[in-house]
Amino acid sequence: MTTSTPHPDIGPDILRRIADWTPRTDDERAAHASFRARFAGSDLPISRGSRPDHATASAVVFDPDLARTLLVFHGKGRFWVQPGGHIEDRDPSVADAALRELAEETGADPATVRIAGAYDLDHHALGDRFGACASHLDIGIAMIADPDAAVAVSDESEDVRWFPLDALPDTLARGAATRFLAMRERVRA
Repeated sequence: MTTSTPHPDIGPDILRRIADWTPRTDDERAAHASFRARFAGSDLPISRGSRPDHATASAVVFDPDLARTLLVFHGKGRFWVQPGGHIEDRDPSVADAALRELAEETGADPATVRIAGAYDLDHHALGDRFGACASHLDIGIAMIADPDAAVAVSDESEDVRWFPLDALPDTLARGAATRFLAMRERVRA
C-alpha cells in the first residue's frame, strides 16, 4: 500500500474482508471478482475523490428475530435502501464507517447496536443523479438493533422505517431484497 491511499488504517480491513469472504451465488461470485480486481493494486479505491468507482460501507440492520430490517428512503436514488455511504478519513474500520452512517442517517445510537459478525460485498452501478460516482463497491455489515429504539429522519434520508423482510416496499433499491435475505442467512450461519 502506498502513502497516497487516503485511508491507510482502513485499507487492510477492506483487503482482509475481500480475502475472507466466501461467495455463495453467481451474483456474489461476480461481486467478489469485481472487488478483487479493483482492490488488487496499491492505490486502493476507498475515497470517493480517488475515482468514480470506490468503496462504501453500509449497515444491514435486522431486529433480534431477523424478521425485519431498517431502511432509509434515499433522496437521490428515490428508493428504499439500507443506511450507508462513503468511507471517511476518520473511519478506522468498515464496521465503524457503517455504524457512523447508521447514526447519521437514522439517528440510531451506535452503543445500542450489535455487530452480527456477517458481511457481504456488493458492487452496483449508479445513475446520473449520483454525480461523479459511477459505482459503489459496498461492504454491508450485518447489525442487530431494537426496533423499538428511537430513529429519526436526517438530512441524508427522507424517511426511516422498519420493514418486515416478507413485505419489503416496492420502491426498493435494485437487488436489495435478495441481498437482505442472503445476509440474514449469513447471520443465521
